[in-house]
Amino acid sequence: MNNSTKLVDIPIQAIQVADIICELCSQDLAGIYLYGSAVQSKLRPNSDIDILVICKKTLSDKIRVELTKRLLELSGNVGNIDKRPLEVTVINQKDIFPFQFPPKCDYMYGEWLRPELESGKIPTAYRDPDVTILLWQARKYSVLIRGNDISGIIPHIPKNKVMKAIKVSLPELISTIHGDERNVLLTLARMWFTVSTNNICSKDYAATWVLPKLPQDLAPLMELALNIYIGKSPDTWIMSEEKTILLVNFLRKSIENAISRKHKLDYSHG
Repeated sequence: MNNSTKLVDIPIQAIQVADIICELCSQDLAGIYLYGSAVQSKLRPNSDIDILVICKKTLSDKIRVELTKRLLELSGNVGNIDKRPLEVTVINQKDIFPFQFPPKCDYMYGEWLRPELESGKIPTAYRDPDVTILLWQARKYSVLIRGNDISGIIPHIPKNKVMKAIKVSLPELISTIHGDERNVLLTLARMWFTVSTNNICSKDYAATWVLPKLPQDLAPLMELALNIYIGKSPDTWIMSEEKTILLVNFLRKSIENAISRKHKLDYSHG
């Protein structure tokens, strides 16, 4: 376990994923790690299981096909607590030593990809700023499932690269607000927390941290997002589009201002 003393029950699905990875690429495996909600707080009704795999080389086409087939069978729909959705990220260790921005993801499985994966598309390598945040988060808070301790497997991620990743990820995240209001608002809250504190937290903690900082007329939207996330309210977005966009813009501006302040502070101390 990394940077945490609490015991974490590793979900059975995570162990099953680890078994599949070990079967398919045991000779090239550096480590398999559980991170995200399962480690930092607890799995909520709509939480997926986040798993990071570090390999010593890129996955072959044959392994990609078989891994995708097996994950499609093992992963469930959002909201299914008996068969949770999986998010499995595979990184080629050679692609992150030395660390380059944006980092390369060798393979990604997520339930949002299911339609195209079921149609026959196989995940290939790509560069993504978000992977910076993923690696930084996993290095700070993760649980070892198989392999070596993560501190020797993932390099130190510079703080300025995390800030850059958050800033460049904002437009794409915000573009998905319609139909995914809860997740986008909570992710923006967590981004604001991260750029302000240089730390990472659960989405529910981020929402609680953000609430006192919001205008009174916008706070109920964050409260609704939080209550949906923790299972206190039905997963139905009942707030107006106008208010939702106002909150998104407030959060975006707050994030950008916090990044700007950090940059000026770092520059003045440099």
